[in-house]
Amino acid sequence: MRVLGIESSCDDTGVALYDSEQGLMVHRLASQIDTHQMYGGVVPELAARDHIRSLIPLIENVIADPANADQTPDAIAYTEGPGLAGALLVGASVGKSLAYAWNIPSIGIHHMEGHLLAPMLEANPPEFPFVALLVSGGHTMLVDVQAIGQYSVLGQTLDDAAGEAFDKTAKLLGLPYPGGPSIAQTALKGASDRFKFPRPMTNRPGLDFSFSGLKTFALTTAQNNDLDPQTIADIAYAFQEAVTETLVIKCRRALEQTGHKRLVIAGGVGANRVLRAKMAALAAEYDAQAYYPRIEFCTDNGAMIAYAGHCRLQAQATSKSAPLQDHGFTIRARWPLGEVLNNP
Repeated sequence: MRVLGIESSCDDTGVALYDSEQGLMVHRLASQIDTHQMYGGVVPELAARDHIRSLIPLIENVIADPANADQTPDAIAYTEGPGLAGALLVGASVGKSLAYAWNIPSIGIHHMEGHLLAPMLEANPPEFPFVALLVSGGHTMLVDVQAIGQYSVLGQTLDDAAGEAFDKTAKLLGLPYPGGPSIAQTALKGASDRFKFPRPMTNRPGLDFSFSGLKTFALTTAQNNDLDPQTIADIAYAFQEAVTETLVIKCRRALEQTGHKRLVIAGGVGANRVLRAKMAALAAEYDAQAYYPRIEFCTDNGAMIAYAGHCRLQAQATSKSAPLQDHGFTIRARWPLGEVLNNP
């Protein structure tokens, strides 16, 4: 089975082909960073318009790639949600239209399930079960993963996601969008002993997160100091340390609670090298193994959607479900991961 994956949930247009026998064949990405950088964040209407401009040329490029040789895919997977409604509509409508034209099945994929399964595209994928930390611009959650479609949400953010907090803190410091890489680069010049930021919700039991107060603490610190280059670097360092240590503390609790020996870190913030170093130390402490997607698959991409679609369609092929030939579609700007539990 060869699956065309379409990702358009936010500000990256991703298209990829995954084949049951050959694995990931082709993947392409059109970034919108330059479009949104002047605004310090994603503008939903501009994101949707860029998806409209980029998606069809990307699909044509992927289909015509020598690895595929203009072969029509056997199925299409697209991101159904969660995400920006206008952006999701572009990917879903194009995916469903192509499925109708090619007379092939199509399936809507939960964006976070795509991130959760992204490490499966690597040469050394994790075996089930494992704990997954999904940490991105829109989501921060811990998930107990037993198998495809068997997910238990252990904890999630009560307000801002970690990536969102990075973006907002970078903006108040005058650093460019996207905030995660900007803060990480600036923090390299920061002093480790000047500012101490809180580790939110670590002084109480549980696995939920909260980063809104940490963002406010960064704002107050910035307002109480002259924002010269060294102070900006010191705040960036303290903020990054607070976020990454908070994530590590919660992951430690999740490993202890589940007893699992495998830890997956996925999503855009998973590309942060300080976080990766801390997670490697945590895994060694518990005689566990940490897994990550490659850096290019930490952020939004079509490859993870193609793979997740392949898994879902394979599961359906072995069940008694009817083929997915219904060409109507919905998009879900909000879609709790819990709603895809045990639903292969």
